[in-house]
Order: sequence, then C-alpha cells, then structure tokens
Amino acid sequence: MQNFSIGLSGLNAASTALEVVGNNIANASTPGYHRQRVELTPSTYGRMGGDVTGVGVDVSGITRLVDKLLEAEIMRQQSSQGQVSQELSILTAVETTFGEFSEEGGLNVSIDDFFDALRGLAAHPLEQVWRNDTVSSAEVVCDEFRRLGASLTNLEDQVALEASNAADSINVLVTQVAELNGKIQSIEISQGQANNLRDARDHLISELAQLAAVETQERKYGIIDVSISGLPVVTGVVTVGIQVSLRGDGTMEVSAAGAEGQDLDVESGRLGALLSLKNELLRDTRDDLDTLAKAIIDSVNQYHVQGLGLDGSFTELSGWSIPTVDLSAGGMSVTDGTFYVRLTNTDTGEVERHAIEVDVSGASPDTPESIAEKINAITGLSASIRSSQLHIVADVGYTFDFIPEVLPEPTATTFTAASPPSVSVSGIYGDAENQTFAFTFVGTGSVGVGTLRLNVADENGDLISTLNIGQGYAAGDVLEMRNGIKIAVSTGQVNDGDSFEVDAFATSDTSGFLAAAGMNTFFSGATASEMHVCNDIVNAPDRIATALGGDLSDNAAALQLAAVRDERVDVLTGMTPNEYYHRIVANLGQQVEVRQSRQENIEAMMQNLQKRRSEISDVNINDEAAQLLMFEKMFQAMAKYLSTLQTTMATLMDIA
Repeated sequence: MQNFSIGLSGLNAASTALEVVGNNIANASTPGYHRQRVELTPSTYGRMGGDVTGVGVDVSGITRLVDKLLEAEIMRQQSSQGQVSQELSILTAVETTFGEFSEEGGLNVSIDDFFDALRGLAAHPLEQVWRNDTVSSAEVVCDEFRRLGASLTNLEDQVALEASNAADSINVLVTQVAELNGKIQSIEISQGQANNLRDARDHLISELAQLAAVETQERKYGIIDVSISGLPVVTGVVTVGIQVSLRGDGTMEVSAAGAEGQDLDVESGRLGALLSLKNELLRDTRDDLDTLAKAIIDSVNQYHVQGLGLDGSFTELSGWSIPTVDLSAGGMSVTDGTFYVRLTNTDTGEVERHAIEVDVSGASPDTPESIAEKINAITGLSASIRSSQLHIVADVGYTFDFIPEVLPEPTATTFTAASPPSVSVSGIYGDAENQTFAFTFVGTGSVGVGTLRLNVADENGDLISTLNIGQGYAAGDVLEMRNGIKIAVSTGQVNDGDSFEVDAFATSDTSGFLAAAGMNTFFSGATASEMHVCNDIVNAPDRIATALGGDLSDNAAALQLAAVRDERVDVLTGMTPNEYYHRIVANLGQQVEVRQSRQENIEAMMQNLQKRRSEISDVNINDEAAQLLMFEKMFQAMAKYLSTLQTTMATLMDIA
C-alpha cells in the first residue's frame, strides 16, 4: 500500500504545482501580483524489510516570492514620487501662469511699460496723449496683478479640493485594506496562506503610499496594521479615517476624522505635496506677489497724494473705506507722524499750511473721526466720515492740497532794524528729510551793499550754505540753493544776527495716513487681486499728479512717480520692484528645476528597484511554460506509476 501512497502524493504534488503555475500565468499582467512557488519536500521515510525507503512527496506550502525590504523601499519611493510629481505639476502651472517666457512677456513687461509711460509723462506733463497712455499702461499692470492673484487663488482652491479628494481616497483604501485583513485572517487561521488576497492588499497599500507616506506592521495570521504620520488608520479590521479642513487663516490641516485641530504632519505622498503647496509654496508665492503689488501701490500713492494734476488744488475730496476705529488695521500702514494740509484763499492768494498730528500708538490713539475733527478745526475746511470714507470740502473762496512746496513767506522772522527787507520763498525742496532751515544775517547794513551775507543752517545747527546779499547782489534777485529752495531779499536794512526760518518738506505726510485713506491716490487696493487704478484717475487723466508746485509748471511729481521703478523699498527687502519680481520668478523657476531633478532621480531609482523586483516577483511566461511541461510530465509519470502498480497487483492476485 505504501507504493500507492507514493503515487498519490506525487499526483497531489503535480496537481498542486500545476494549479500554482496556472495561477501565475493567469496573473502575469495583474498589477501587484507576486509570483508563487510550490514548496515540495520528501515525505517522512518508511521501511520495507530491512531497508529505509521514501514514501512520496509532501506539499509543504505555497510561497509568495517577495522581498519585504525591497517592497518597503519601493513603497517609500512611491510616496516621494507622488509628492514630487504633484508639486511639479502645480508649480509648472504657476510658472506658466506668470508667463515670463511667453511672447507677451508677462507682468515684468507691464511694470516696465507703466514706468516708461510715467517717464514720458514727466517729459510732457501738459500733453493729454501721455496722460491717457499712463492710465492705459497702469490699467494693464493692474489687470496683470489681478490675473496672477486670481490664478494663484484658484490654484489654492483647486489644491484644497484635491487634498479633500485625496483624503477621501485614503479613507476608501484603508477600509478596503481592513476588509482584506479580515478575509486573510479568516483563511489563514484554518486553511494556510491567502497569497492572492495578500497581493491584493499589498497593492492597495501601495496605492495608499502614493497618497501619503505609510508605516506598516505585520502581525499574526497575515494581519498588517497601517499608520499615516503616526495615526493608526488600520488596526486589524478597525479603521480610522482622516479629514482635510481649512483653518481661520486659510491654511490647510490634516487630522483624524472628528479630531479637527489635531494636525497630522503629512510630509510625503500626494496629500503631503498638496498640504505643502497650500500652506507654503503657493501661499508664499501669493504673499510675495501681494507684497510687490502693495509696495508699488503704496510707493506710487505716497508720492501721488502730495502732487497736483492739471486741475490744480481741490475744493472737495473723498477717500476710500477705512477702518472705523484702528488706523493701523486692515493693512493701512499708518504710523505716528504728521500730515500737512495747504490751504489757499483764492480771493487774497494767501497760503497757509496746517499740521495734523496722527497718533496710532498712544494711550488714546486717533480714529478716522478724530482725524476728521482735527481737519474740521481748520478755518476754511470741513471734514467728516461718510460710509467709513474721509470727506473734505473747502469753503467758498478756498482750495486745499497736500503739496510740499515751501510757503511764499518765511515761517518765522526776527528783524530788529527799523526798515527791514521782505523775504520771499519759493522752490521745491529736493532732499530726503523734512527740515527747518535757519537763515541768519551776518553783518549790518543795507541789502546789496557791503559784505552782507546769509548763513544757512539745518536743524542740527550745521552750516550748509552761505549766500551773498551784499555788494553784487541786486535786491529782489532769486538765490537758489542746492536743495531746490529759492529766496529773494528786497531792499531794506538788517542788523547782524537778524534771522528767519523756512520749513522745507521732502514729504507732506510722515504718517502715511493720506495714502492709506485714499486721498488723491493713483492706485487702490492692498493685494494683487484688489489692485485697480482709482476711478478719479480713469475718468479724468488730468488728475494724474505731475507737479509739486502750486503754479503747476513743474514735473517734479511725475519724476518722483517714475523713479519708483528704481527705488529700493524696505518691504521688498531693499530691492526695487523689478528686482523683487525677478526674485519671485527666479525662486519659482528654481523650485520647478529642483523638483524636475528630484523626479528624474526618483524615476531612475524606481526603475532600478522595479527591475530588481521583477527579477524576484514577476511572472516570466517562458519559465512558467517550462514549469508547466515539467509538472505535466510528472503528473503523467505518476499516473503511469499508479497504473503499473495496479497491473502488478492484478497479476499477483491472478497468480494467487
């Protein structure tokens, strides 16, 4: 009977082997399938007479050919590949949106065209065509900023949606992994390894790794626990889902389902990439773009509010909506300082300058209402807050503006002679800081006679200039200083030590309030998405400020506006607008280049790993065909063996 056991064991082994080979061939193209191999071992020995003989073959198991260390490395690289691929896709889209390599040239060309138009306007301040060109080019700049701002915002919204979809996919996958865990455990407790189910589950975990980096832990009966960023999303057959939500500041967080606020540090996979894009890469790019837009808006506006267009001074002026309480809120950039209102009596020609102190850091900080009250206290002006907007109206016979032109008469005089001269002042101050200059007469006598001179000192008492008003000076002639201030001294007597003072303004607003409140501004908005040319400028290009002098004959304001292109701005880390924009584009290009390089490296590594995996785990049809022939022959031989045994036994029985 032992001989028949040998034959039956051989048939069973050959049959099992044929099933394994058939399963391999059937799954040759199945993603995630690992080749299987039947494990055959000799059966325990037996005795026949005095000799020890074999008693057939046992099927000790069916082995799934898998290198766990290799699979773990592939899974890790899949997470990295998913991350870099997602980041590269979005960043490439951002780079395309900026369009610096397109025929149109993108935002950089638009900025250059705008400042070129301002330079042209400075050269032709009275010509309408240059004013219209400036408005058109400014609107193009605003369109470009808004387009880029909207594109980045849309990409951020798309990223948030993709992250939510990725979280949903993860939740579906962990549920499927848990279900397979249960099936595998049920089979392997009683029937041996469920290799095909293990392959299906490993394939799901591989898909999971592309979405987020996972850690796995194998337990008894084929159970695999899965964690994401320390969160056990699969524990046997129990699952914990994840969710994506937005914080109040617009950043995105990933947490366990129902545990909002307890962030998971997802650093890899598509979800990790989307989290990084939303919270860092896209956000930083949008913040940089907003910073550039606001720097241009603020720089242009701070000069524009101080100038005048062809329409001259104002009889009425309204700003835009501002915070009703905190002047430093809402991106207003208001600081402690002073702004000056120049008031002109159109009947008498008398000009006055009134200082309005702005306090935003004191115990009782100013509000728009308190600022309006200070302006309202000026005779000839009325100010109020309407719908959160500052509104200033001049009384009949008055006009007002904020130009820094020196007043026509000295701020203060000290004359001791019986018939002192009159002093007239004019000009546009050209230095960087506001100053009060003291003019002191040296010598006693008549203007235009002898060795009379004027010593000019700054606020620190430092002598900056000496002007001859003695022999060779014709009374009433204009003397121009290097800083742009002009004075003229009429005939008269002076005593040694007589003096007068002149207030000179580089800026008529050291607080930033006027630009923040939208008074006579060129641009409106505080971000790239909000940037517009003010309606007053669009509707009346003559309102573009080109002059800093009351007679409107100069082009100093237009030159200041055009010079913004080359001005180094603190909020732009000391760069000019063009340099800062080039840095944005260069950083973006570098981010793309780095990820392209990483993607190429990961792909090369994955090809190498997949090749090694293929050698171990993939099904080779030719090899399987050879195995098929071998086990087919084995089956036929064992069948022949059993047939021979049966014939032999029948012969023996006939003899008996």
